[in-house]
Amino acid sequence: MVSVRLRDTKPERLLRTELHKRGLRYRLHVPVLRGARRRPDIVFVAAKVAVFVDGCFWHVCPQHGTRPKANAEFWSAKLAANQERDRDTNRRLAAAGWKVIRVWEHEDPSTAAADIEQVVRRRAIDAGDQRSA
Repeated sequence: MVSVRLRDTKPERLLRTELHKRGLRYRLHVPVLRGARRRPDIVFVAAKVAVFVDGCFWHVCPQHGTRPKANAEFWSAKLAANQERDRDTNRRLAAAGWKVIRVWEHEDPSTAAADIEQVVRRRAIDAGDQRSA
């Protein structure tokens, strides 16, 4: 597990490239929850959009997630804890006014970027309306 990358994975880099091509600017791995060691992979601060690029194994993808046979009890508990932490993070961010977007590592970066762009631009417009009111 020591060699598992926590940031700048290939799927994350490909998604960031697509977002940048679309003219979107973002911050990386910014702490958005006080007192929590959970950082989104990509953060659109003004629009309050947090993007997580989830690995199929570590976050138990319904299509590609696998369960190791060796030490099955340990891995089952570990992966279940990861899923619960993801749900808790989603709840906490939503309560703080953030929109959470989770992208699976196997998703097409261009399609995911288009979906993210739509949300970010809509929330940026809404945030602008709120400020001028």
